[in-house]
Amino acid sequence: MPRYERPIATVDAALFTLVDGGLTLALTRREREPYKGQLALFGGYVHTDEDEDTAATARRILREKGGIALSYLEQLYTFSGKVRDPRGWSLSVAYYALVRPHELQSGDARQIELIPIGKVPALPFDHNRIVELALARLRGKASYSSLPAFLLPPTFTLSQLQDVYERVLGHALDKSSFRRKIESQGVITPVEQMVRGGRHRPAQLYRLSDRHLAEFDRLISTA
Repeated sequence: MPRYERPIATVDAALFTLVDGGLTLALTRREREPYKGQLALFGGYVHTDEDEDTAATARRILREKGGIALSYLEQLYTFSGKVRDPRGWSLSVAYYALVRPHELQSGDARQIELIPIGKVPALPFDHNRIVELALARLRGKASYSSLPAFLLPPTFTLSQLQDVYERVLGHALDKSSFRRKIESQGVITPVEQMVRGGRHRPAQLYRLSDRHLAEFDRLISTA
């Protein structure tokens, strides 16, 4: 039988969260060559003996390297070629993921470095390209789905929901238009007898109506 050379098979994940209200990328420092000590995306080899698929690989890597429990994970693109990895012909199944800030803080902070999305440095391999495509996918899908809400705690106010949409999309939204569109989509449900007090009148708390991503029938970011 003919023998075929096996490519290096890995998974890389562009992991987004919120820090001080801003969209942030979670990176880690590589522990070995190539590019030892450099900031990079969370990534690693596919373990065929334990990973059911590459999504399972991504979850395992993020759990083992950062103690991270994801709120959302989606396959992005497959990067491959002879020159992307100095170790040889390789392919990487890239994902983008969201993690709530409080869940990230409970992980292994020693292996996580948080970089504002506008200040991402040069990264090894083709990781900058992965980040670029991941950010475009995140912002594109945020304009017509419940995706940004996966960065919030289980319960939230409408003001908090609008704020996270604005952080992800990168621009302000009209308050009345945003609330009208969100409420018309049926993606949030009031939480009975749970309001958040403060200097202003109490605000109603909500939760997502469904734990899965919901797509809208209109763009959230237009008037």
